[in-house]
Amino acid sequence: MSQLSVDHLLGIKYLTPEDIQLIHKTADQFKEVINRPIKKVPSLRDITIANLFFENSTRTKLSFELAEKRLSADVINFSAAQSSVKKGETLIDTVNNILAMKVDIVVMRHPNPGAGVFLSKHVNARIVNAGDGAHEHPTQALLDSYSIREKLGSLDGKKVVIVGDILHSRVALSNIYCLKKLGAEVMVCGPATLIPRHIQDLGVKVELNLKKALEWCDVANMLRVQNERMDISYFPSVREYVQQYGVTREILDSLDKEIVIMHPGPINRGVEITSEVADSSQAIILNQVENGVAIRMAVLYLIASKIQHNDQ
Repeated sequence: MSQLSVDHLLGIKYLTPEDIQLIHKTADQFKEVINRPIKKVPSLRDITIANLFFENSTRTKLSFELAEKRLSADVINFSAAQSSVKKGETLIDTVNNILAMKVDIVVMRHPNPGAGVFLSKHVNARIVNAGDGAHEHPTQALLDSYSIREKLGSLDGKKVVIVGDILHSRVALSNIYCLKKLGAEVMVCGPATLIPRHIQDLGVKVELNLKKALEWCDVANMLRVQNERMDISYFPSVREYVQQYGVTREILDSLDKEIVIMHPGPINRGVEITSEVADSSQAIILNQVENGVAIRMAVLYLIASKIQHNDQ
């Protein structure tokens, strides 16, 4: 069986195009599994996985948990909101305490960029990054690229625009890395205040006009406006944002082609996209959710197979 070139999934930045394709091909097999009447396989029966979420998460946590249970892993959940971290315990102490319980893989979401990399150097377990601050969210980019591949056949030469709050978005950064590695062209679009400086250095185009961006693209990935990460106001009002960057049925109908609409969730209906767009046949938002479970199964399976491989 093919192996990943990495021992942890810390960010798309560290993966090769071959790694991404291997994860996608493995997810194809798991997608078939989760559509069977009996949705479980015994692949990770002897593996214990700890989900450490130091930041609130509903969908990502559910998706990982479901993936782990479908693979028959033993799962422990740790929510930092109710933990000793509030009492001042350090990240390494928290994790070492959990590892003393003989955990093989740690799935971690943390508000600090680079928390996963830091941890991978200090503890003896495999780390899967489920989002580190506004830095990376690798499994989201893997499931987004997988969903585009499923819909359009491949990513090579496809044009993808990421619309919205690029500055605070870990989804945007991971998607840029992932799409570029798979041969897609990438553009970002949003208010100038929400586009990071020097983003062109990553090889992406910048467009401030939504209509022009949508005319250019094959796929539009609509990001949520992240109010919880904004300490200052980056645009005058939500109403003004909606007028300039909200996608409506009228805008889609005015284009001379049918584009694919994506959203990492949770959707602010009536802000980034209207309900009509979210629920239309052009949107693949629920396919993304289904693919998220298959992709996370693939990642956990491939990371776990490195443990078994290296221990023999």
